[in-house]
Amino acid sequence: MRITWVLFLLLLNVCAASAQLPAIQLKDINGKSLNVSELTKKGNPVILSFFATWCKPCQRELNTISEVYEDWQDETGVELIAVSIDQGQDVAKVKPLVDGAGWDFTVLLDPGNDLKRAMGVTVIPHVFLLDGQGNIVSSHIGYTEGGDAVLIKEVRKLINK
Repeated sequence: MRITWVLFLLLLNVCAASAQLPAIQLKDINGKSLNVSELTKKGNPVILSFFATWCKPCQRELNTISEVYEDWQDETGVELIAVSIDQGQDVAKVKPLVDGAGWDFTVLLDPGNDLKRAMGVTVIPHVFLLDGQGNIVSSHIGYTEGGDAVLIKEVRKLINK
């Protein structure tokens, strides 16, 4: 049974790696609407990270990336977009978490899980790397220490093609 689950997740990642961002309208933590399909309109790579306020590994991952995010942007032009899948009353916890952590990247709210479903996200944290044309080039599920080093290597490889 465990092998079947692992194979399913691998297949899901392979399928996701050939897709593009869906045209779904979300709001950021300040209430501004944004069409997800336009996230790569600048032509730069985008890291799309699904998280929730109750997910400690998600917070560790975003805190780790936040520490080096400015350097990553200067070097590669990459943009980090975090997508909260919090629902109900938990949605009100997102902005205080972001402000308290000092995250200096865009945070979108997906309380209806529309983007989560469209992207096939079943486990968080779930990170997608997109090229400048909106194509999903890689997908990572879960958090492991040092994962940020792997992610920036993928971004560097992407911009040096």
